[in-house]
Formats: sequence, structure tokens, C-alpha cells
Amino acid sequence: MKIATYNVENLFDMNDNGTEYEQYIPNTSWGWNEEMHRIKLRNTAKVIRDIGADVIGLQEVESEVALKELKAELNRQGLYYPYYAFARSKNTTVAVALLSRYPITSALSRSVGAHRAYRDILEVKLDIKGKNLRVFVNHWKSKSGPESMRVQSAKVLKKRLEELDADEPFLLIGDFNSHYEEYRTFVRSRKHNDTEGITGINHILKTIDDDQHPISYTVLKSGKRHLYNLWYELPEEKRWSHQYRGANEGLDNIIISPSLADGKGLEYVQGSFGRFEAPYLFYKGTMYRWQQSRRYPKHHLGEGYSDHLPIYAVVELNP
Repeated sequence: MKIATYNVENLFDMNDNGTEYEQYIPNTSWGWNEEMHRIKLRNTAKVIRDIGADVIGLQEVESEVALKELKAELNRQGLYYPYYAFARSKNTTVAVALLSRYPITSALSRSVGAHRAYRDILEVKLDIKGKNLRVFVNHWKSKSGPESMRVQSAKVLKKRLEELDADEPFLLIGDFNSHYEEYRTFVRSRKHNDTEGITGINHILKTIDDDQHPISYTVLKSGKRHLYNLWYELPEEKRWSHQYRGANEGLDNIIISPSLADGKGLEYVQGSFGRFEAPYLFYKGTMYRWQQSRRYPKHHLGEGYSDHLPIYAVVELNP
């Protein structure tokens, strides 16, 4: 079973709900109209179709309406997801979602905070041929906010994980807006480091040990306390999914539990982690994100895909 995550970069519907970004209010000078909406749906569906995942977590989906329209477009392109889940807290502009070819036995939104800057975490329990697998879809606060805001999301997630049975398998996926080694990259940033060096992704979720060494797959197999970030399966120069001002960042992550490496039941297939990097996702050496004009009057151009690359991993049922 292939599991993927993809920040689709602002998949909006054509309803004016009053919470849209200015450029996505329907039928204004920005040109977010039915034609642009349909192009965005087709382009997003093309990427998802080509990934071919059995389960895919999505970020930056405006509404359940937009998600259902994406499902319909995927169906037209030959990929059918019979099951879906959507999580949205009140007043947030975009939210997270999940599409699945396997039955969903439960789906819950985990509130991170009352402020609209915090997006709910989506917890989905899947039935994989009689085995349970929990998937948590995340979209943490962007780097426009300090690390304490991402720590808040991590603490909510960590508290829920501690409530699960020790041997229950789970994956944490999504756009964490955190580098897989955030503890090394943010410490010199006064804007971000308001936590005395503590990071959500590394310290709270325990993807590093007490001596600040990254958790390896071997360490994961030997205990229950830590989690393993799959970025370490790739060469260092490939460990990125997003570009910002010319810098490569690994903001999207797939993190697995020890029970996916214990040789029983559902297992992560070691070495299966990867980036989906089809040539059409790039233009002139940079990511071919959804295009908007740089000159006034600014408007949508009806080209491009997203400012994030999808990432994926494979889980199998150990006989």
C-alpha cells in the first residue's frame, strides 16, 4: 500500500464563504473563475493520478466541496477513491484532507487551538485487510510564526499518540512547516527560536534522542519511545520538497511509529520512501507552482501545480 502526502497549494472552490484569501474570492479582478478553478482541479488531479497512491493526505484544501470536486476529477482521470475525510476548524482558510482506497473506520479532527492560525490535525483510522492503521494528517503553522506555534501542534499530536496502545501502528504525514532537522536549522533565527532551542518535530515528537542524534531505523526497531523520519532514507541532496527564495527545504514529512518496524502485522517497506518529482512539476530548474502574474493587475494565469513536491512511502502486511 502506497501512502503519500501532498500540499496542493490552495485548492479553492467557487463559493464565497468570506474566509478566502483575496486572490481566491470568486469572480474578482484576480480572475478566480470557473475556468481557473477547473484548470486547478485538472492539474492537481493529474499529479495525484500519477503518484498512484492508495492513501493520500492533502493540505491546503479550502472545503469539503473542493475535495469532492477533486474526487470527481480524479474519477474522470481514472483513479477512484471511494473513501475520504476532511478536517476544518472554524474560520481557517484552508484545511487538511485524506483520500483512501481502503475503508475508513473513523475520522476525527483534533483541535490545536482556538486561533485561526492553527489548523486541525486529521486523525483517520484505516482498515487494511483487517488490520488497523492510523494516519495523522498535519499542516502546522508556517514560518511566518515562531516555533512555539509549531510546538503547540506537536504537543496536541503527542498527547494523542500517548493515548494509543503501544503496539498500534501509525504514520504522521503532511506539511509540518518544519525541516526534518529543524533543531539544527532554526536555532540562529531570533524570529523563530522563542522556545530556547526546543522544536516540535524533533524534541516533542522525539525524532531525535536525548543527545540530539537523529533516530535511525535500527534505533526505531529497538524501542517504543522514538519515531523515525523517512527523509533519512534519501541522499542528503534529495531531502527537500519545497523551495523558498532559492533554498531547498524538507517541510513535508512522513514519520513512522516503532510498530511499523517490529516485524509483525503492518510494516514499513524499508527503502520505499521517495519524492514524486515528475519533470512537469519543474520549469527552468525551479518548481512549477500555481502561477499568478507578477505585474498589476495581478491575476491567475491558469498554469502550474504546487510549491510542494509530494512524498510517499509503502506499507505492507507481513504474513
